[in-house]
Amino acid sequence: MKVPWTVIVDHIDHMVKVAGIDHVGIGSDFDGIPTTPAGMEDVSKLPALREELKRRGYSEADIRKIMGENFMHVFAEVERVAKEMQKGAASAVAGGKSE
Repeated sequence: MKVPWTVIVDHIDHMVKVAGIDHVGIGSDFDGIPTTPAGMEDVSKLPALREELKRRGYSEADIRKIMGENFMHVFAEVERVAKEMQKGAASAVAGGKSE
């Protein structure tokens, strides 16, 4: 028996309670998984998650965070750190050259 798709929102609720709304996000990578919850067979079903989050009292701002904004904030930070690391590596190489 497949679990219902609403279990996904149960997990989101739990993660929000544990980590806070600013640290929860979802993705839509359905490739490589053997089975999905009933009713969440592909990305076209994601609007149901939005509706269930709304029904459970999440604000539109919080739903946007969960559905992608939090990921974008994390990815922006990853890019910032990568640029800093690249600058540091370039400085180390330039500083290590003998003239």
